[in-house]
Amino acid sequence: MKGKHSNGKGVFGLSPRTNGALLGLAVFGVAAATVHVAERPSDTGTSVAAVKTIPQPRKADATEKSAKKTDERSEVIERARSWKPHSADRVPYSQVRSHEGYRADCSGYVSMTLGLPKPGQNTVGLTSSRYTERIKMSELKKGDLVMDAEGTNTTRHVVIFEKWANSRHTSYWAYEQRGRYGTDYRTRDYGLDAGSEYKAYRPKKLSDA
Repeated sequence: MKGKHSNGKGVFGLSPRTNGALLGLAVFGVAAATVHVAERPSDTGTSVAAVKTIPQPRKADATEKSAKKTDERSEVIERARSWKPHSADRVPYSQVRSHEGYRADCSGYVSMTLGLPKPGQNTVGLTSSRYTERIKMSELKKGDLVMDAEGTNTTRHVVIFEKWANSRHTSYWAYEQRGRYGTDYRTRDYGLDAGSEYKAYRPKKLSDA
């Protein structure tokens, strides 16, 4: 007859030691599966942590935009200086020859400083609303233009305004490609007299500066 003591068999008829080992493996398996699920990337292939750390682009503020426009004005002047104005190395004036792909006359020179397509617009073309807009002479800033687009190709002319020559604004420093000389830098008073055919224009690329 069987006694009151256990025969040493556990669940499924296995020994206590075997049952303990199986239970340990089961617990380890559940823990490992939990970790695997927690670390599994989302369906898009991007983890939650990665999404939270993606930097957002910062919008440029008004000061940065203004600085960029100021730099563009300076670039116009730098290009104007590249033709070595008022020096022995200046580019000679010509309506038929070109320099670096641009016509070597006044409007070709200005087209070069504004980065317009080669060989450059003529003076009338530069007054088009596609490239410039009319402003007052008192509103002139570095890189703006003063143009006489009337008359013939021997009388029309355009210069690049740099700065006022005096506090009374009776003349200004300008870059130009002038006839029988070439690239020059000198003071001018074009457009300052009442009834002058010269008018002030602002290049569209500088319209917000």
